[in-house]
Amino acid sequence: MISYIKGAISFKNPTFIVVETGGIGYKINISLHTYTKIEKAETIKILTHLQVKEDSHTLYGFADDAERKLFRHLISVSGIGPSTAQTMLSSISPDEIRSAIIGENVAAFKAVKGVGPKTAKRLILDLKDKLLKEGGDTPLVVTGVDNTLRKEALSALVSLGFNKIQSQKVLSKILKEQPQVKTVEELIRLSLRQFN
Repeated sequence: MISYIKGAISFKNPTFIVVETGGIGYKINISLHTYTKIEKAETIKILTHLQVKEDSHTLYGFADDAERKLFRHLISVSGIGPSTAQTMLSSISPDEIRSAIIGENVAAFKAVKGVGPKTAKRLILDLKDKLLKEGGDTPLVVTGVDNTLRKEALSALVSLGFNKIQSQKVLSKILKEQPQVKTVEELIRLSLRQFN
């Protein structure tokens, strides 16, 4: 397994880069997420995943280990191949994918070409527990106003001594069921009722 490649970037576009090292140019497929992180770089140490098939060896590259881990989780799900996983990581950020899986938000995957409701449900079913075990500190990202509310409320609940993962679940549930909540105080009050 090739764990990473370090060298000069001889070609770069939003879907792949070519990294030259030791006189060899390696074509490495990347997501938009990685591209935005390495856009200005001329040399790189890129983490990789090697996909071996009968007729091809394909490298996938990642700017950080969190994205590579998530990619490996995604391709472990039946019906999700490397190119679909790469499309997912280009369509929505890794944090939003984790958040959607942990929060059981099937609708979040509508933006991803090739991922229908059935596949989205399978993703949630297969990966939710793994992601919760792996990173209790995974930020739950929701686009829009409730992101700031959620962060502040989560911070308050954790400082009050509540478990972070449990707090994230409670906050997700409240914001899903009661989208009209507009203040941190109200969100914290509703959360505290859930813990009793």
